[in-house]
Amino acid sequence: MITATAEIYDLRGLKCPLPVLKTRRRLKTMVSGAELAIETTDPLAGIDIPHFCSQEGHVLVLSEKTGTGHRFVIRKG
Repeated sequence: MITATAEIYDLRGLKCPLPVLKTRRRLKTMVSGAELAIETTDPLAGIDIPHFCSQEGHVLVLSEKTGTGHRFVIRKG
């Protein structure tokens, strides 16, 4: 579930590596503990986003497959 305080970032239509690169850039502007909800249609995002979170020290709060792609909620570390 996307929390009411999560900022929603629509990355649908973008192909690898753009979802991760844009997510990294957006998270840099956010305060620690803030949540970012990401919508993506890139099939590789299901692998790339969780890997990015573990490498960068962010918490992957939610990862789910949607009808057209994936939805993630990341809490900035």
